[in-house]
Amino acid sequence: MDTIGTLAEKRRIGVLALKGFALLSYSSTVEPMRAANLLGRRTLYDVVNIGISQDPVPSSGAAVVMPQATIHDDLKLDYLFIVAGGNPAHYNERPIFPWLLRLARSGTRLGGVSGGPLVLARAGLMNGRRMTVHWEHAEALAEISPHLMIERSLYVIDRDRVTCAGGTAPLDLMHALIARHHGAPFARLVSDWFMHTEIRPSIGPQRGGLVERVGSTNAAILDAVDAMESHVAEPIPLDDLAGAAGISPRQLNRLFREKLGRSTMGYYRELRLDKAQSLLRHSPLSLTEIALATGFANSSHFSRAYTQHYGQPPSANR
Repeated sequence: MDTIGTLAEKRRIGVLALKGFALLSYSSTVEPMRAANLLGRRTLYDVVNIGISQDPVPSSGAAVVMPQATIHDDLKLDYLFIVAGGNPAHYNERPIFPWLLRLARSGTRLGGVSGGPLVLARAGLMNGRRMTVHWEHAEALAEISPHLMIERSLYVIDRDRVTCAGGTAPLDLMHALIARHHGAPFARLVSDWFMHTEIRPSIGPQRGGLVERVGSTNAAILDAVDAMESHVAEPIPLDDLAGAAGISPRQLNRLFREKLGRSTMGYYRELRLDKAQSLLRHSPLSLTEIALATGFANSSHFSRAYTQHYGQPPSANR
């Protein structure tokens, strides 16, 4: 599992920009990693631009990206982000699909930005995963693949898939990932570098929405809940939630009990069950698929937890 680590850890990040990509989406993805390297005074993120060939890749504006490697090279990556614009529904560069499948099998975490999630979906890599995409492409994607779990969120992290709506949303996504890898205080330093002081949660457009949903203005609680909402399918342990909040696990539990009336992990479990209830009502997914998408080991484990919490089995909400 990809967990919060120390500043000494280095991750190799591949960025595949496709012809016609939006420069803002690209820069909002890569610039936070450059700043993290600068502020960390070491290479925390080794970013490599990848192309289908060695040819320059033009953006939708005047800028181009020069690939440093191609999809034919033997690359060992921790993450790969596809940044796409234009109309990726018409994207038909077939050689990329088997390459993406090989990366997935090797354990690389695959991400899509703006139209990039649509490319992942066309490669068959988003089945059984929650995802988001730029609103411009959402309707077309839902029509092409009605079985997909598409959310109108800024970004979604579902186990080994990371999808983002594009524009400035990658700034919020990268804040969440840097906080996960290196802690919330360091992630705030990176965001402050870009005067990105209003960090938005994954499922809403602004932090105010998070305050209203949680019912608390306590910064540590909000940081912990933000981390929970970013990791529904692959729950992170209490120690990592406390790390994201910048306090000890004991302090975090005390705050949750004082402010919200339940333990940290009890709140996390309820949050995941609420997401499961929404999927039961609004998606055709099987119980097993919903269980995995909300962080439960199997359908039996999920059904027991759901029945205990809501007083009725999941089938009652279909």
